[in-house]
Amino acid sequence: MSVLENVDAATNLAKNNELQLLVFRISDKSEAAYYAINVFKTREVVESKNHFITQIPSSHRMLEGTIVLRGMQIPILNLPLWLGTTLSKDEVSRSNILVCDFNGVVIGLRIMSAYRVLKKNWNEMHAPESYRMGENNVVINDTRLEDGSLCLVLDYEKLLADVIPQAMVNVLESPANLKDLQIPSKLKNGTVLVAEDSKTAQKHLKQIFNNANLSMKLFENGKLLVDYINSLGDDASKIPAVITDIEMPEMSGFTVVKLLKSSSKTKNIPVIVNSSMTGSNNKREAEVLGADGFIDKTKSQNIIPLIVEVMNIKNS
Repeated sequence: MSVLENVDAATNLAKNNELQLLVFRISDKSEAAYYAINVFKTREVVESKNHFITQIPSSHRMLEGTIVLRGMQIPILNLPLWLGTTLSKDEVSRSNILVCDFNGVVIGLRIMSAYRVLKKNWNEMHAPESYRMGENNVVINDTRLEDGSLCLVLDYEKLLADVIPQAMVNVLESPANLKDLQIPSKLKNGTVLVAEDSKTAQKHLKQIFNNANLSMKLFENGKLLVDYINSLGDDASKIPAVITDIEMPEMSGFTVVKLLKSSSKTKNIPVIVNSSMTGSNNKREAEVLGADGFIDKTKSQNIIPLIVEVMNIKNS
């Protein structure tokens, strides 16, 4: 797919607090909105008419069925319907399928057309408070195209949680070793700081920490977390651990890691990256920048044992 050909390496973008978005539309009507997704969550775009969809009985109404692409069975999610738009038969025949990878789960999103790849700095991504209101808001942040058009980034984790909940973390699944885990007093008595902008992921992490009877403090993006840590001064050393997503407005998780690990006051705080961008490049970049651990969001129920493991290693 030509629109995805010229994509920069994730490592180069990370160093500059940048990201690249695949901009697309779910309708070809002139008033239709622009939407975007991080290019590193995408694989390719294929024409819908070239792929037969096999329906799945008793499935969610937004799960159209599955296609077979190069031997892989891929579930197709009706993104327009999730956004309140119904496509005509003609539009469906002209539509495309955006094949994406979330936490190693490959899905297809029905879209009308891929528009272009757009490079942005994370401080050009905005998340007004209106996006945080209500449980059913599907927009997570936005940015502007060159002509001033608004481009919306969706909470794709909410989409997965709504339509294919089995693809998300099971917050009720407690790691087998959690009961026998020796929780360090610093973790037991302290507060883990978390930078995460997805309300769905926030909800999951809250449940995981509640299940473990541990305290956490949430920040909507990496900049808010870093500013809070800087405001603590020498008390920052009391923080038991930091958990950060990669994709966030204002400041990416990679920049969070870089800043914390480059400061003498915060370099010893364990930093765990918790992301749905699970490619080897992202894991390697997190490690190069100094992250102490990386965990897929589908395995977030294991985040407490990982924090304990990292804390034990640092104290050994």
